[in-house]
Amino acid sequence: MNSRKATCETGGLFDYLEVRRREVDKALARSLPAASVRPATIHKAMRYSLLAGGKRLRPILALAAAEACEVDDLKNVLPAACAVELIHTYSLIHDDLPCMDDDDLRRGRPTSHKVFGEGVAVLAGDALLTRAFGLLALVKPPNRYSLSVMLQETAAAAGSLQLIAGQVADLEAEGKKLSIADVRFIHERKTAAMVVLPLRLGGMIANATPRQLKALTEFGQALGLAFQIIDDILDVTQSSEQLGKSAGKDLTAAKATYPAMIGLEASRKEAACLTKKADEALKIMGSRGSRLGEMGAFLLKRAF
Repeated sequence: MNSRKATCETGGLFDYLEVRRREVDKALARSLPAASVRPATIHKAMRYSLLAGGKRLRPILALAAAEACEVDDLKNVLPAACAVELIHTYSLIHDDLPCMDDDDLRRGRPTSHKVFGEGVAVLAGDALLTRAFGLLALVKPPNRYSLSVMLQETAAAAGSLQLIAGQVADLEAEGKKLSIADVRFIHERKTAAMVVLPLRLGGMIANATPRQLKALTEFGQALGLAFQIIDDILDVTQSSEQLGKSAGKDLTAAKATYPAMIGLEASRKEAACLTKKADEALKIMGSRGSRLGEMGAFLLKRAF
């Protein structure tokens, strides 16, 4: 991985993202049993959803955070980066189920339950979540942060106070009148928590100082909320082909979103404000945080 470091440092953001995405994809492919391993159905289903493509934003954030903290070896960050992507994929499989958002399309192709059936889709999500903790256990911890701390942070971010809390609140909010604070509660847990997590894991593995870890956390909190607002904007303004998933689902399901609450233009302004706040959080990182800042600006551009 280090052999490509020069390419990432000298190339533009798109080169950086492409190099890192390929590295993550290779690591993800190695992280699961082969599709032929018995019982083949579950391993095919796990690989079908995990290797379906995507931006790989979360694992790349883990790698970029470690770089910003001057990591010695990015190979040691890859297991944690991949673990977060496995958790994210599990949440998408379950989110698409008929009992949840009931979606037929994800990353440009039929959702897991449409291909393998609901039972196997549920189990594929369960297996990905379980495997994620096995991957995280492969990390060699630095002197400031123990593996126990990283495991606890991951469990908390994916658990009933964060990711699952957001999913439950989202389900319960359908068709109801909410305040903007209620919508923010959902977004901060369902989305932002799983943006903060890879940043913190990457920083911890790089032995970040408390000040650096605080900056990464604040960056992730603002970026994660902006990311969800942008995603909600795109759900209204883009087609299913552009999104790679069913467009207009939020409106149909009467989902609690910023565009539904305050309109498109106000949502764009809020996303821009949050992106600026995220960028300001990186100031203590100096030039080392520039790649993270570029990623935030890149995500914002999708909304305009």
